Amino acid sequence: MTGWRRGPVEAPTVDRRGRVGTFALRGGKVVISLLSVTVLALTWYVWQFIGNVNEGVTTTDVFDGEESLRAEPLDGAIDILLVGQDSRTDAQGNPLPQEVLDRLHAGEANGERQTDTMILVHIPQDGTRASAISFPRDSWVELAGGYGSHKLNSAFVYAYNDTFNTLQEQGRTDLEQIDEEAKVAGRKNLIATIEQLLGKPGLIDRYAEVNLASFYEVTKALGGVEVCLRNPVRERNSGINLRAGRQTIQGVQALAFVRQRYDLPNGDLDRIARQQAFLSGLVRKMLSPDVLFDPGKISDVVGAVQKSVVLSKDWDLLQFAAQLRNLNGANVEFRTIPVVGNTWIGGAAVLEIDVDEVRRFVDGLIAHENDPETSPGGSSAPSTIPGAEAYTVEIYNASGLDALGGQIREQLRQQGFLGESSATMDPQASTVVRYAPGDEAGVELLRQALGADLAAERDATVPPGQLQVLFGTDFQAATTDTTPANYAGQGPQFFAPPHRAQTQQDDGGDDPPDEPITAGDVPCVN
Repeated sequence: MTGWRRGPVEAPTVDRRGRVGTFALRGGKVVISLLSVTVLALTWYVWQFIGNVNEGVTTTDVFDGEESLRAEPLDGAIDILLVGQDSRTDAQGNPLPQEVLDRLHAGEANGERQTDTMILVHIPQDGTRASAISFPRDSWVELAGGYGSHKLNSAFVYAYNDTFNTLQEQGRTDLEQIDEEAKVAGRKNLIATIEQLLGKPGLIDRYAEVNLASFYEVTKALGGVEVCLRNPVRERNSGINLRAGRQTIQGVQALAFVRQRYDLPNGDLDRIARQQAFLSGLVRKMLSPDVLFDPGKISDVVGAVQKSVVLSKDWDLLQFAAQLRNLNGANVEFRTIPVVGNTWIGGAAVLEIDVDEVRRFVDGLIAHENDPETSPGGSSAPSTIPGAEAYTVEIYNASGLDALGGQIREQLRQQGFLGESSATMDPQASTVVRYAPGDEAGVELLRQALGADLAAERDATVPPGQLQVLFGTDFQAATTDTTPANYAGQGPQFFAPPHRAQTQQDDGGDDPPDEPITAGDVPCVN
């Protein structure tokens, strides 16, 4: 084993992606601590020089009355409904100028009240990870409010139209106020519909709505977001014109990237993958030193959010930022609810879903931390292993799968092992544990925790009580294989493969990928 043994602590080699080269330092926890301090320092900077970021943000009172209790969720977790509205107005309801609409290839406003993007973002109390769950717009569901069964993206428009017409019939003539009240009714009904679908009334405690201009404004403020396409793409309706491979997009092309509907092999599921890939890049950019250490850029982002995003009332953005100070991109995971497949109902093409299966899937991802029976992986939460607290595990991720290090770190933490963060290295073939003489028991505990018969090397240079683990590409292959034998039948299956959305494509397109999208790397999509 050469290329990763620890010698004197020297400056590591780091490439442009921030990957450690020949060896990894023990200073990962220093970096994490520095980022935490940076977030708090920038919070102070924003308050002192930019002003209260909560001022100037457009808000909507979707949790009024008794529902205002959601502003402080009792379990400490945060559940945000992120909605992409196909609207030709800004956050304040003002129509976008025609030249802006032309530049954005917005087209006609026939679907203005449709919610084309619906993502439930779950952030547990400790703020160390996040699960973002997409709901396809064409999912056939029972709408809240007594509107019957329809596509999910019509939950908003049914309540909006109903409220708008009712208020006019009551003699109201103030159209701007009627429109605002109707939009609030639409938002509430969409929230209630998703909570009803999941069997979790009162789950959602934050609401964020973006429109056509939001991607344009925010990506320009950030200086672009990196994405990756499997093939070059050019499509007239959306205006997209991008080459294959990794590239940074902003403004018009960012909007086209997430809006393209035609010429995609898997239809709306591919568009969801695009949206998830874009949002993962957005998270990665927001957590990067280029932004965290640039107060001017943060000011631009705050201005873009104030201009183009609608947030639920009483959402304290500074407090929210502080809650996320321990978050890193590898621990932000994007998933899509399982679907049965395409079907036709009443002459409309829809996606059929199994409600019970959707509930089981989501329960496994967003189980609240006060429920000891569940964990983010959807299986029984890893229980503490007696004796694990005596060992500190240092993780070197050479698997080629950037998210793996963070996932392993979280699992081992839950099982009682000590240690912080992980280091990413250039890919290596073999997984191995290095340990001090006399720490054979620690190696056995680690094997039990990971459910794998890891190779081990005794090394007198390793401090007693420390286990140094390099995860190679062979470990990645085992954790992504669906064959139960690869787990050796031991331990909690924290790395069980994600649920595959079952679809039947008439056009022969590629199936959606098995691997979830994370903000730890740049996923390539159709």
